[in-house]
Amino acid sequence: MSEVALGVLASGPAADAVNRLVPQLVADRFASRLFAKDPTLWGPDAESEAAIRLSWVTLGRTSRPLLGEVAALRDHLAEQGIDHVVLCGMGGSSLAPEVICATAGVELTVLDSSHPDSVRSALTDRLDRAVVVVSSKSGSTVETDSQRRAFQDAFTQAGLDPTQRIVIVTDPGSPLDKEARADGYRVINADPDVGGRYSALTAFGLVPSGLAGVDLEQLLDEAESVSDLLADDDEANPALRLGAAMAGTQPLRDKLILLDDGSGIPGFADWAEQLIAESTGKNGTGILPVVVQGGSQQDGDPDPEVTTLSPAITVARIVPDVADADGREDAADEGFGTDRVREALPTGSDQSRSESSQISVSGSLGAQLLLWEAATAVAGRILGINPFDQPDVESAKKATRGLLDATDTPPDPAAFVDGAIEVRTLGGAWLDGATTVGSAVDSLLAQLEPRHGYVSIMAYLDRLADADLAGARRTIARRAQAPTTFGWGPRFLHSTGQYHKGGPATGVYLQITAAPRADLAIPGRDFTFGDFITAQAGGDAQVLADRGRPVLRLHLTDHDAGLAQLTRALGLHPKPGSVTGPVAGA
Repeated sequence: MSEVALGVLASGPAADAVNRLVPQLVADRFASRLFAKDPTLWGPDAESEAAIRLSWVTLGRTSRPLLGEVAALRDHLAEQGIDHVVLCGMGGSSLAPEVICATAGVELTVLDSSHPDSVRSALTDRLDRAVVVVSSKSGSTVETDSQRRAFQDAFTQAGLDPTQRIVIVTDPGSPLDKEARADGYRVINADPDVGGRYSALTAFGLVPSGLAGVDLEQLLDEAESVSDLLADDDEANPALRLGAAMAGTQPLRDKLILLDDGSGIPGFADWAEQLIAESTGKNGTGILPVVVQGGSQQDGDPDPEVTTLSPAITVARIVPDVADADGREDAADEGFGTDRVREALPTGSDQSRSESSQISVSGSLGAQLLLWEAATAVAGRILGINPFDQPDVESAKKATRGLLDATDTPPDPAAFVDGAIEVRTLGGAWLDGATTVGSAVDSLLAQLEPRHGYVSIMAYLDRLADADLAGARRTIARRAQAPTTFGWGPRFLHSTGQYHKGGPATGVYLQITAAPRADLAIPGRDFTFGDFITAQAGGDAQVLADRGRPVLRLHLTDHDAGLAQLTRALGLHPKPGSVTGPVAGA
């Protein structure tokens, strides 16, 4: 097994947190107890849940039996000319395989949407060569069930046996497990003692990735090679230091900016976002990950969150090598092994008291998957929360079900209509006389809490066809002078959606929906995909409003015209030479 190194470097307030908290974590034997699956580490309220959620610490070893099964299935499918792998899943079930395959450079089609246009696109793409992996831990995820029904019908209509084209990944004994086995589908069970967002190295991550052609043995080798390091009760333990840097700053810097800085692990920040947000965002606290897409001071177009000195922000860079990030080519000769955590500045120096709080992390994909999972568990202990539950996710699901039961009820009237966009507001009377989309956005941003507020853009659109809209994140961050997240609905509901409802009440929310180009039926259901995503958006907005969060809902009545109008209103493509400032405060 090849040795895989990890590097974590912290500076400023993040380094101060490391120095203050890690010695106590070592004294408490947190790391060794975590890897011994001790469920008492997060207090009595979390013990019952933790007792059935800690098997992820040994997956580098215990997932090995899957390798032969997945390889044999891939060979069997290849003999039949089946080489197009589609994954239907949500949250960790989709984000982990997405980053695993992107890092390996192999193709995987991920369908984690209920948008009719997204589903239709997947259904019509090389169906004759497709194998579909349907992943659902609970076996009752409505998005995944709807996608499964659509593919079953599509295969049947094409004269193909769906039982030979669909592979089910679920927990043993789930409703989907029982139904699929009874109907003759191939079922691969995942470890039931691992939560969805920690499931990267279970069947949920490995089956679709292996079928797509990823070297799973290498991935597990990378994770297993660092397990002893992460289980060590030592102040050099990277997980202890990363967790302390994320969650231990005083006062808490609760916005963690995730920046891929040439790591070679494309999409890792999106996976880490759902892990951290859903694990920590509860009980009025938590860490909000903010994924930024790059742009450095050297190229003249940095993300505003990266250059700010806001007291709410820590910037975490995922880099090829922390020694290079530190600017010290001889770092390995200074007594710091490449698998150790290093701090750029000694605590107490004038520079360490700077407002800039920074973390740099490097390592292979398998090693970093285990590192960030362990660090998130550390963060949960520091914050005093249970990192394995998601108490506020169900509220949006319940609201969605209520709206699906009332699909014949017309929507609430718009506050006003501007061109091809209907404007609605929830969460208070804050519109302040706005009559255009641009002024409504200004009114929303005026509700921001000046030091710790954030903006969330939630787009219930086709994330592939409408991908350019993600550029609004940087534009709004500059306009609002606040950290800004961007999420595709319903994908983000299984990620930052938990933080929105369970974390600090400091966010403002911009929701974007659109009439689909054409609706799509869900076989066996009395609602369509269009009905479903409309209910998901409406349910989430209502739950946010019920908790006092301001929500601006923009509905594009004509997709193309509305999107063009919205792009102009948001200033998505500023004129060359326009002046925009960095985030001054969050």
